[in-house]
Amino acid sequence: MGEGEPRDGSERAASTGEPTGRGSPPADVVLPCLDEAAALPWVLDRIPAGWRAIVVDNGSTDGSADIAARLGARIVTETRTGFGAACHAGLRAADAEFVCFCDCDGSLDPALLVPMVDSVRSGAADLVVGRRRPTARGAWPPHARAGNAAVVRMLRRRTGVRLGDIGPLRAARRTALLDLALTDRRSGYPLQMVVRAADAGWRISEVDVPYTPRSGRSKVTGTWRGTWTAVRDMRAVLRTPSEGIR
Repeated sequence: MGEGEPRDGSERAASTGEPTGRGSPPADVVLPCLDEAAALPWVLDRIPAGWRAIVVDNGSTDGSADIAARLGARIVTETRTGFGAACHAGLRAADAEFVCFCDCDGSLDPALLVPMVDSVRSGAADLVVGRRRPTARGAWPPHARAGNAAVVRMLRRRTGVRLGDIGPLRAARRTALLDLALTDRRSGYPLQMVVRAADAGWRISEVDVPYTPRSGRSKVTGTWRGTWTAVRDMRAVLRTPSEGIR
């Protein structure tokens, strides 16, 4: 299957990024997923009532997609590896007015997205990002915090936007996100979203969110190599002009 194509062919039309119009939920929550079987039940149970979870399976071998499907999530299969590839596939599959992003590892509570979406809906902000606040030792390893701090400093120099975190919990309008024409398909995707939003004149706000130890081992922040790869991807984003924004 190609990028963003759902496993169920009957849902293929929704993966184009165009609204289906009928029966759309108030918000879609995109959950990029790679071997998160242990965390999925808790994460999906915390999706706000009436909202839809879009679990983007990015090569899981632990049955994550089957578990998510049994729990009522919509499943999208993304064969191209990379955090950004999974996130963008979920965005293209969404059809709600508001689209949220959340890690699928149990470190962040999807219920916290409700006031974030309310802020976008009211016009107070165009993009709301959750600033992670660790609640326990080991939730955010020192090397990962250091990498994040370096990136937010570079972001400030590049755009003037003052954020404390390039966090994965975020909310915005779907059509506006698509208009950003995001191209990164690796770890730089969340940063590119902020950079292009800033270049487009968006109002970007940040709220504190509790950050708990994840279930299982992190594919990025759990290792020095993963953190360095993410920082490298983000540096590349900051060096690239924002072209193609409509």
